[in-house]
Amino acid sequence: MATDVLNNCPAPAKLNLFLHVTGRRADGYHELQTVFQLLDRGDVLHFRLREDGEIRRVSDLPGVPAENDLVVRAARLLQSHAGCAQGVDIAVEKHLPMGGGLGGGSSDAATTLLALNHLWRTGLSRTELMQLGLRLGADVPFFVFGQNAFAEGVGEALVAVATPDCWYVVVEPGVETPTAQIFSDPHLTRDTKAVRISDFSGASVGFGKNDLQAVATRLFAPISEALGWLGQFGQARMTGSGACVFCAFAKEQDADAVLEAARVTGKPAWKVWKAKAIERHPLSHLLQS
Repeated sequence: MATDVLNNCPAPAKLNLFLHVTGRRADGYHELQTVFQLLDRGDVLHFRLREDGEIRRVSDLPGVPAENDLVVRAARLLQSHAGCAQGVDIAVEKHLPMGGGLGGGSSDAATTLLALNHLWRTGLSRTELMQLGLRLGADVPFFVFGQNAFAEGVGEALVAVATPDCWYVVVEPGVETPTAQIFSDPHLTRDTKAVRISDFSGASVGFGKNDLQAVATRLFAPISEALGWLGQFGQARMTGSGACVFCAFAKEQDADAVLEAARVTGKPAWKVWKAKAIERHPLSHLLQS
C-alpha cells in the first residue's frame, strides 16, 4: 500500500564551524569556504498527500506568508520539475529562529524536497534534488547532500568531511540579522586566503574564523554580548551571518554546566540550548543515490 503520510520529518540545524569570504564575483555573489555541521536539533515537518494537486501549508507561521515560505516554494518547484499531478498538505513545527544562521528555512526546504520525492515517487536522484535546491537558496543543497561537508563557491560545491564528535551550546541572542545587510557591508573582509580540506581536518576544534562576525557584532550589540558571555567557557563563534553563537564541548556534562550558568547569569532575552553533532541527515535513507 502506497504511503500517503510522512510525519515527524526532521529538518536539522547546521552550524558553520568556520566561514571565510575569499572573494566577490562579478555577479555580486561572494566566494566562500566553510564547513557545515549538522545538529540533532531542528524543525519538524509533516506531510499528507493530496490528490487534487493543491500545495498547502496548514500551519501558521507568524511573519512568513505561505506564498513566500521556502517549503511551499520547494514543493511547487519539485511538482513542476517532475510533472507531478499530486499535491500535499505541509505542517511545520518551528523550533529554529529566523535570521539565526542555523539554516532553518533552507533545512525545511531540503526536508520538503526529500520527503516529497519519496511521497510523490518522483524518483529524482540526490544530485538532481541538490540542483533544484540551489534554485531556492545556497544552503539548501547541503541539507540534501545530507552529511557534514567542506563547502566552496557560494556554498554549493560540497565534499564530505569528518567533523569533531562533540556537543554544542548555542545562544540565540534575541535579534534577527538580515543576511543581505551583512554581506553588503563595506567593512566586510572579502579576501581571506583560501584553505584546503586537509587544513581543517588536521586542526583542532576552533579552526579558522567567521569573516561575517566582525560586521554582525558591530551592527548588533546583542551578538557581541552573547559571544562575550559564551567565550568564558571556550572558543565562542557566530554561525552563518548570525545571530546565533556557539561553543563546542567534548562532554555533555560540560555543556550542561553552561546551560545552568545561562540560567543564572544569562540575559532574559536569550534562548540557550545544547545539541549533539550528527554525521548524517536523518532522512538520508530516503535516497540511495
